[in-house]
Amino acid sequence: MIIALLLLFMVFHNASSSSALSTNVAARPDVVNIGAIITFDSIIGKIAKLAIAIAIEDVNSDPEILNGTKLTLKMQNTGSNDFLGIVDLALQFMENDTVAIIGPQFSATARMLSHIANDLKVPLLSFSATDPTLSPVQFPFLVRTTRSDLFQMTAVADLVAFYEWREVIAIYVDDDFGRNAIAALGDKLAEKRCRISYKVPLNPKATKDDITKALISVSSMEPRILIVHIYTNWGLRVFSEAQNLMMMGSGYVWIATDWLSTILDTDPSLPLLATKDVQGVLTLRMYTPESELKTRFKSRWGNLTRVRGFNGSSFGLNMHGLYAYDSVWLLALAIDSFLARAGNVSFSNDSNVSDLRGGKVCIFNEGSQLVQSILEVNATGVTGPLKFNPDGDLINPAFEVINVIGTGTRTVGYWSNSSGLLVDPPEKPQRKKQSNGSSTSSQQLYSVIWPGQTTQKPRGWVFPENGKKLRIAVVNRVSYREFASVKGTDVSGFCVEVFQAALNELPYGVPYKFVLFGDGKINTEPSELLHKIQTGELDGLVGDITITTSRTKMADFTQPYIESGLVVVAPIRKLNSSAWAFLRPFTPMMWGITCIFFLGVGAVVWILEHRTNEDFRGPPRKQFVTVVWFSFSTWFFSHKENTVSTLGRFVLIIWLFVVLLINSSYIASLTSILTVEQLSSPIKGIESLATGNDPIGFLNGSFAERYLTDELKIHRSRLVPLNSPEEYEKALEDGPSAGGVAAIVDERTYMELFLSVRCGYSIVGQEFTKMGWGFAFPRDSPLAADMSTALLKLSEKGDLQKIHDKWLMKSACSAQGTKQAVDRLPLKSFWGLFLLSGIACFLALLLHVIRLVHKRCPKHAEMHRVS
Repeated sequence: MIIALLLLFMVFHNASSSSALSTNVAARPDVVNIGAIITFDSIIGKIAKLAIAIAIEDVNSDPEILNGTKLTLKMQNTGSNDFLGIVDLALQFMENDTVAIIGPQFSATARMLSHIANDLKVPLLSFSATDPTLSPVQFPFLVRTTRSDLFQMTAVADLVAFYEWREVIAIYVDDDFGRNAIAALGDKLAEKRCRISYKVPLNPKATKDDITKALISVSSMEPRILIVHIYTNWGLRVFSEAQNLMMMGSGYVWIATDWLSTILDTDPSLPLLATKDVQGVLTLRMYTPESELKTRFKSRWGNLTRVRGFNGSSFGLNMHGLYAYDSVWLLALAIDSFLARAGNVSFSNDSNVSDLRGGKVCIFNEGSQLVQSILEVNATGVTGPLKFNPDGDLINPAFEVINVIGTGTRTVGYWSNSSGLLVDPPEKPQRKKQSNGSSTSSQQLYSVIWPGQTTQKPRGWVFPENGKKLRIAVVNRVSYREFASVKGTDVSGFCVEVFQAALNELPYGVPYKFVLFGDGKINTEPSELLHKIQTGELDGLVGDITITTSRTKMADFTQPYIESGLVVVAPIRKLNSSAWAFLRPFTPMMWGITCIFFLGVGAVVWILEHRTNEDFRGPPRKQFVTVVWFSFSTWFFSHKENTVSTLGRFVLIIWLFVVLLINSSYIASLTSILTVEQLSSPIKGIESLATGNDPIGFLNGSFAERYLTDELKIHRSRLVPLNSPEEYEKALEDGPSAGGVAAIVDERTYMELFLSVRCGYSIVGQEFTKMGWGFAFPRDSPLAADMSTALLKLSEKGDLQKIHDKWLMKSACSAQGTKQAVDRLPLKSFWGLFLLSGIACFLALLLHVIRLVHKRCPKHAEMHRVS
């Protein structure tokens, strides 16, 4: 009985508990409190304030969301509050059981309040905090409902690379918002081999004098690409001061981040003076695809601004207003999903904070679940898809590229994270970027009207009139002074004149001065001067500087203005004529094969003719003599034997054609041998020199030493450093036996000058490297590219060759004094002729055999029938 009563009690108790639990799950709060922290008097704040209020009304009037629960909004104006004041505003929300806060507006404030949000577990939804370092890992309760500046700076870097600029100047506000965005820009530019040359930080409360002083410093710098990332409330003052300093004219490029498009969108009727200050400026605007939702909302906006009591005036709708409106809807959808799972909201008192404030401060117990619900939302708002990627960013980041023209703007293209820069909106099908970041489709933009009302793309940098002169190093050579030399204050030579001619081709003036190195007794090592370029002591290097791999790591070179590879120079001797000189035209192999073919063709003709031709009949001895005589007499076309068979004549005609060509080649070669002076050297080229043991000379300080030791593995003990052409000549004259060298390894350009007045030596073998000389400039210097273009123009006009002839064309030795002996004619030069003759002989013999077999077969058949 007792047991039965206990079981009955447990059943009723469980039923009661289940009913209560079901009631709790099903119950939804009538009201959910949310907050908003905004700066009401800012351009972004006044738009966001109205957009958030409209969104709250739209959500509460929509029966399909929140199932009867209403959102109650309380807004707080940060105004001029300091750090403690803003913190107090945030804590006031938590005294009223607030489940989420929309805002704060600024990145620095968002960073500060995110620490509080972490402790109180209340989500922050910021529609305008774009600092790329606001990480969800560090601040899990901060949800960015706008685009991170990481994407905006990627777009700016793509713009810079698209127009092939290399250096920019960054003007930015000196706080977390500015510093962190510019740091991201620097990283993105570095990926494209571009860089920020100068950073100009401005105080968040910069005065007119501060801005003027900063711009004056910018005007004296070489780059003319200026990236401006500042606040909307005083951003236009930067362009106003730039206009006063005449920095908005031709040659300058101004790229403003989305703060400028925010101003233009908010106040379309800017004063004429303000729009005049930003003519030709490029700016970015967060891109939101066109949709019916967006169109309806924008059509409501003008009337709403007048009705809401803004002194009867309306103001435009900027992108931050759209994102603020969507932030409310995003939060409402998340709360709806959260309540469907959790059923209720609960808070617990934070005694530590409450004691400090003297009031109750609550912790949102289900805050983590609400954040998760926010990140799981997948809907469509006025800004487009409301969905987050795994990194906590809204998907499909994109920007419009806008050009300010006249009193309005013009979209010149779009940027998206998936397709880069294109003229079509991002929602159109585009080919994706490759893994290395480059787009598989060619990036493009419409034409831009730049500052100064020009459509020609600015070069991106100039030499300012008050800038310092470039320090260009010139080596005072010990030898080969035709390339560069100094006489008093006069610097001249082939390299110097090419440099000056190239400068004259540039579309701008380059102030420079030559800095001389070397005392005329010892050549300065080029690597030392390149190191000075690395350290900034020099701005360029002019001279006979060979472009090598190791040197390109120290500086940027122009394209080569003269080619010069390594060659071997050695003494040569004349080959005296001998009694057997007539054998020289052909190689031994050629002589042997020729004799074999003479006898072979004679034998074939005998086989074809001896049955029917009396000239090829008789005793065996006579026939043998006839074959030999006939064979070799064809060399002189003096054979007396006639050929009567068709096949014999066919073979003879082909052979006489071959003999004609061989005979002509022999006579030409023999004539050359007997009439042209022949030269010879025991060294045939770099291969024979490297495999020997003789000493080798090279120019002291030249890269030839490293090439010989590192690439050709020639022992350092065999190399003899020499300093002048006179030392070259003496070392070659002495030879290895008298302490000299067997050959010199140096650049062809030097050696051509050396040989022009020294006919006892010659270049032997082939040039075994292909290099050139160029002018050196600091890494990433725009002058390297511009000077390369100028050198191409000089080459196309023929001026480069004229300068070469002026300095380097000397009265050289006769042509035969600088070449090796005439090559003997090898078998490979005639193998085609021999092949042709051999085929003719084979075919003739084959047809002859077939004919004989054909004649014998009928006779054999007739004899068989008779028997």
